[in-house]
Formats: sequence, structure tokens, C-alpha cells
Amino acid sequence: MTNALQDLETRLQEAVGAAVFGMQPIIRALTTAVVARGHVLVQGVPGLGKTLLSKALAGALGGRFKRIQGTADLMPSDIIGVHVFDGARSEFVFRRGPLFADVLLFDEINRAGPKTQSALLEAMEERQVSADNEVYPLPADFLVIATQNPRDFEGTYPLPESQLDRFMLRVELKYPEPDDELAVLEHYSRVDAHAAVRLAAVVAPAALQAARAATEQVYVAPELTRYVLALAAASRVHPQLALGLSTRGALAVLRAARIGAGLGGAPFATPDDVKSVLGLVVPHRLVLAPDAVLEGVNEHDVVGALLEQVPAPR
Repeated sequence: MTNALQDLETRLQEAVGAAVFGMQPIIRALTTAVVARGHVLVQGVPGLGKTLLSKALAGALGGRFKRIQGTADLMPSDIIGVHVFDGARSEFVFRRGPLFADVLLFDEINRAGPKTQSALLEAMEERQVSADNEVYPLPADFLVIATQNPRDFEGTYPLPESQLDRFMLRVELKYPEPDDELAVLEHYSRVDAHAAVRLAAVVAPAALQAARAATEQVYVAPELTRYVLALAAASRVHPQLALGLSTRGALAVLRAARIGAGLGGAPFATPDDVKSVLGLVVPHRLVLAPDAVLEGVNEHDVVGALLEQVPAPR
């Protein structure tokens, strides 16, 4: 017998999987973020389907969808909106920008300048924006799906730590397996990819609420919470890190583990559920120490070391 959480993933796997091939683990990660009301950073080299994946998920979820293309000259007012004078009413009115959407695709976010990137901080955390001393609420399920090119590509700006910490998950797209790539070539050699991805919504608001209610039924033992806190504490004093896991990050780990347990049909979360989500939730929040960078250590190496260092509860 499946629960509402598993039903939600099945719908998204079928709908999104019809547009992108071989991305079942990525779609599961996106399901986790949707249920947890978290934002998602999708990273990979150009041409692997990051934008197509994001548009397919947005189409499956329904709601208002907007897209922003990151460029060096993009300004905060271009995404938030601006006050303009309305001659008929003889007053200034606020014209809302593309940020006012249920699902926002920010394509190539690291091509936008730091000032524009920072304009997202309030929106992603508080689901509201401020303009000229006025506060404007965003939809309750406001979701940012941002795509990012590798940091060593030309014309990119590194995302600030405060913004990276607001992304619940970072998923990395790699080159597809030969069979999946063959399916892509055979399918999209006949049809336009982005025209074909205009999906009807397959997830009703009631189904999403039911999935979140099913997540609440998954039990999290106090020992598991202490295990997550121990991992966070160990990261903050790790010699290879200049910045460890924040409290927001620890909370994201616990939420993701809980959802992962529910997706597996389990009534309670285990240390294995925590370990399975660490690679999605933690690495992008860590800042390596200079010596570690010179030694060729990456964030995933440190996550593995933390798992070896901190004993898991029985």
C-alpha cells in the first residue's frame, strides 16, 4: 500500500520523466524539495537538460510559472518590480516583476551579478519582497529552481554563502548513460524539446497537502536529531572547512531524511535516511579552507569524512 507521498513522486516521475530521460534520482530529489517547500539549485555543464528539467517540473506542478535569464546587466528591479506613475490615478503603482510566481526558473543564476543575486535572499527565506518601504507577499508555495554553470566557466559569479544556504538541495547533472542519451537523440531529433514540455499540471494542491501530511506521520527519534546536530557540530570544527553546516542546513537534513523515509514507505526515519540525503543537502553549504583547496579536497570528500568521524546511533 502506497502513501500520499509515494503517489506524488510517482506522478512527478511519470510527468517529468516523459521530458527528460535517465533522471529518476534527480526527480526524487526535486520531489523532496517540493514537499519540504525548499528551493533547488541545479548544476551542470550546458546542454544536459537543466532548463528542460526545470520547465518540466514547473509544468507538472502547475501554478504561475515565470523564467528569468541571468545576465551580467540584470538589475534587482528587473526581477522584483518597480513603481511607475499612473497618470489616470495620479499616483505611483507597483508593477510586479517575474519574481511573483508560484514556480520561478532562474536560468544561469551565476551569470547575474552579486547585487541581483542578493535580491533573492528575502524572497527565498521569507516568501516576500520589499520595495520602497512596502512589503509584498509571494505565494505560499513559492519555489525557486535555479540552474548554475560550473564556477570555472567564463562570465560566472560565485553565489554568496548566504544564498547557497537558502537552497535546500543542490543536484548535479552529469553526462547521461549511453542508453539514456540514445533515447534523447531518438526522441528529440523529431520534436522540439521545449515545445514538447508544455505539460498539464499533474499535481493538485490537495495531493501536495496530502503528501506533506504523510511526511508529518514519519517518526523522527530524538537520537536521530542529536545525530544530525553532531554532524553539524563536527563540520564547524573540521580542519578542512572554513565554514561548516548552519542550523538551517541541519534542519534541511532532518526534513529531507524524513521525506526520504516516507518515500520508501517507512514509518520512521533512520541514520541511513540521513546519510542518503547528505550529498544533496550539505556540500554546497560548506566552504573549504584554503589548505584543503590546494590539496584538491572537495566538499563531498569532507562529507564522507564527517560520516566516518561521527558514530551513527543504533
